Amino acid sequence: MKAIVVEAGEVEVSKGATPRSEVKRRVSIMDFILRIVAALCTLGGALSMGTTRETLPFATQFVKFRAEFNNIPTFVFFVISNSIACVYLVLSLALSFFHILRSTAVKSRILMVFFDTVMFGLLTSGASAAAAIVYVAHYGNSSANWFPFCQQYNNFCQRISGSLIGSFIAIVLFMILILLSAISISKH
Repeated sequence: MKAIVVEAGEVEVSKGATPRSEVKRRVSIMDFILRIVAALCTLGGALSMGTTRETLPFATQFVKFRAEFNNIPTFVFFVISNSIACVYLVLSLALSFFHILRSTAVKSRILMVFFDTVMFGLLTSGASAAAAIVYVAHYGNSSANWFPFCQQYNNFCQRISGSLIGSFIAIVLFMILILLSAISISKH
C-alpha cells in the first residue's frame, strides 16, 4: 500500500496494487508478448525449412537432381521440433493471459517453467542438429570425403540457413521466458 502525506501531517492510504504485484503483472505481460514472438519465429523456421526444395537439371532434360528437406532426417526432426514448440507456445498463451489477470498464481507458473524447459531442450536439439548439417552442406568435410553441395544448390542452402535463424531466436526467447518465470515465482 502506498502512503501519501497530506497537509497538516495527516496520512492517507491509497488502495491499489502493491509494487511487487505490479512488477509481476508487467513480467506477465512481457511473458505474453515474448510467447507470441517465439511462436512466430518457430512457425517461420518450420515453414521455411518445410517448403525448401530445389531441382537442378543434369546433362539432359529427363535427368534431374532434386534436393528436398525431407531427404535429410535431421531436417525432418527440425521441422517437427519447431512445429511442436510452436503449438505449445500458442496453447500456453491462454495460461500466460491468465497470469496477467492473476499475477499471484504460482503453481501454474511452476508448471509453465517445467514445460518451457522441456520445449527449450527440444528446440535446442532440433536446431543444433540442423545447424551441423547446414555447416557440412556449406563447407563439407574433407576427411570424410563429404563435399559441400551448396555450390550447386544455392537457393536450397540459403533457405535452410535462414530457417535456422528463426529457431535460434526462439531458443533465446525461451531462455528469457524461463528467467521471467523464475522472477515471477520468487518471493523476494
